[in-house]
Amino acid sequence: MNIHSKFETEMQVRPDDIDLFQHVHSSRYMDYVLAARYDQMARCYGMSWETFIQRGLGWYLTAITMNFLRPLGLGERFMVRTWIEEFLPDGDGVRVRFEIEKQATGKRCLNGHAEYKLINLATSRAIPIPEDIKSKYSI
Repeated sequence: MNIHSKFETEMQVRPDDIDLFQHVHSSRYMDYVLAARYDQMARCYGMSWETFIQRGLGWYLTAITMNFLRPLGLGERFMVRTWIEEFLPDGDGVRVRFEIEKQATGKRCLNGHAEYKLINLATSRAIPIPEDIKSKYSI
């Protein structure tokens, strides 16, 4: 297992993230991870989501595991940390690990991992990850 660089994106809970139980709805945590990855693709890896689209490529989510540890509440600031854990053995995917922690306490709220396949947007079929992309994502 190769652990690559970890990157962070700071966020804040918005009113529309809150559910009937007065904490962040479980589905919003995935939104936070995706928003952080979108930010980090351009800012940290130097290859934005738009660059993938221009090349006719996209990342397709194939699996996700999320472990909920403690809730986030309205207005709380938090850090989303993500990193590539490994390139998958079939050559067309990656496993991305993530964690979310409260800024005020440093306590972890969530951790997990997601697997993505690189697809050709014209065919919607998985393709091997090109070497230049592997290189950018191997930092």
